[in-house]
Order: sequence, then C-alpha cells, then structure tokens
Amino acid sequence: MIILGIDTSCDDTSFAVLRNGRELLANLVSSQIDLHRVFGGVVPEIASRKHVELVDQLYHEVLQNANLSGKSIQAIGVTSGPGLIGSVLMGLCFAKGLSLSLGIPIIGVNHIEAHAMSILLEYDVEFPFIALVVSGGHTIILRIDDFGLYKVLGSTRDDAAGEAFDKIAKFLGLGYPGGRIIEEMSKEGKPDHVFFPRPMLDDNNYDFSFSGLKTAMINYIKKYNVNNENISDILSSFQEAAFDVLANKTLRAAKNLGIPRIVVGGGVASNGRLRAIFHERCSKDRIDVFFSSPEFCTDNGAMVAKVAHHYYVTNKTSPIDIAGYSRMKFH
Repeated sequence: MIILGIDTSCDDTSFAVLRNGRELLANLVSSQIDLHRVFGGVVPEIASRKHVELVDQLYHEVLQNANLSGKSIQAIGVTSGPGLIGSVLMGLCFAKGLSLSLGIPIIGVNHIEAHAMSILLEYDVEFPFIALVVSGGHTIILRIDDFGLYKVLGSTRDDAAGEAFDKIAKFLGLGYPGGRIIEEMSKEGKPDHVFFPRPMLDDNNYDFSFSGLKTAMINYIKKYNVNNENISDILSSFQEAAFDVLANKTLRAAKNLGIPRIVVGGGVASNGRLRAIFHERCSKDRIDVFFSSPEFCTDNGAMVAKVAHHYYVTNKTSPIDIAGYSRMKFH
C-alpha cells in the first residue's frame, strides 16, 4: 500500500512516499530559509508563492526517488491545517487536483497530530502516551490514546516556545532561524548565569506562557547592556528557563495521569539541550521518553503519510471539498 504525504503548512514544501505504513521510500523537503532570512521571519505571501513553484516539481522528484509512478499511489495524505492559510491551501489544492486526476482518495491531516505521531515512523510506542509538540507555531501537551483519540491537556496562552526564540534572535540581530542560532550559541554558555522566570511553572495546569519570559530577557539585555562577551551565557540561561518549564509540565502530566511514556515532537524537539533535559529527568522518574530523528521533528511529508495511512485503512477518508484551516481543534 502506497501513501503520498504532502505538507505545506508553513515555509517548507514537503513530499514523502510511505509503503505499508512504515517503509519510507522517499522523503523530500525544500526549505525556504534563505528566502525569509532577510526579513527575520516567514513572510506568508512569499511562502505561498514558493509552494506554487515547487509542488509539481517535488511530486515528480519524490516518485522518481521511490522508483514509482503516480498510478502506484493508493491515497494522498495532505496537511489541512493548522498553519499559514495560504501555504496550507497550496498543498491542499495540489492534492485535490491529484486526487481527481488519479481517481484516488484524499485524507486531510491535522499538522499537530502528524507531529505527535511522527514517532511511529521509527518506534512502536505503546498507547497511551503523553505528547509534547513544540515548534515555532505550536506548544501543546496532549494525552494520546490512539489515532484520533486525543485530549488537549495544556497549550501556550501566547507565544509558542519556538516563536519566543525567533523573536529574541531578531531583537539581538542574530539572524534567522533564531532557534537554531540560539542553540548553537548556547553551547558555549553557562545555563545558570542568569535565573530567568519560569512562567506558570507552579500553576495547577499544563498551560504555558512564553511572552513574559521573552520580555524578561529583552529587559535584562537593555538594563545590563549585554555585549558579545557574555551573550552566550545569557542565551543559554534563557534557553534553560524555557526548557525547564516544558520538561516540568510534561513530566507532571505523565506522573499525574499515570502514563509512563512521553513523546516529544515538533521543530524544537531537535534541540540537543532539550533532549538532554528530558532524558535526564525522565530517567529519574522511570518514564520512557521518545524523540524522532531530527529530520522527522521539522515539517515533513512522512509524518503526514503515516497518519493518512491509518485513516485510509480504517476507511476515514476526506471529501474532495475538504477545507484548509489556519487553526484547528482536536475533537
């Protein structure tokens, strides 16, 4: 069984071919980082236009890499949201046209669900598990009992974690993407140099707030005239504060619900320091923690194909007029 996975939720154009729900035959991602770097962040219209240029090209390339033709595909999985609506629609419209031309079903996939389930491309994680999806656009904790059986335990009330990193990097003129730059610079710094606030850490919920932490960081930089000599220490301390909250709340959810399995997904999950913190704390609490390989943490078509495969074999396909959404709720 061959599933084509498509993701254009933000600024990456991603296509993948998955066989029998597990064997990844091809996985292509075209990044737009160079296009958006000059602006210090993703420009939605530029992202959408680039997707239009790339979708047909990547479709043919991914089939060529998989040594298949379009006639081999049984179904198409495509991100239908959440994301930048223009970007989402570029992939969705292409998938609809392909569905009609090949006479095969289409399956709309929730982007956050795909990130949470991407771990199943590499590991047989037992249900239920607690999932933290953390990226530039999302920070959310879920209880996952099976495909389609989710409960939102907590989410950010303002900035996503990755968004806060990007804004700090932009404020300091470090470049884009900010998360990767801060991670590299933090490796040379001392995480205990400054104790930044841990927003909502002691609140009796699993929600997050990173806007206040971002503001505290900016105020500190302005007050103490931070220079290049100690910037790595400051960035490392900022990163430590953010990751302390992410780990603390996720582990608290796992322990309170009696679920000894945690999955961490999304672009920020590729950060080495975040992985180290989770592995250390989960080991102490005898909780199994799973991280996807970095290529499956960032946006990719393989994770979309994985989710689509399940819904296809359980006869849960989407109508051809499926809509795209900038925001989506779990039901």
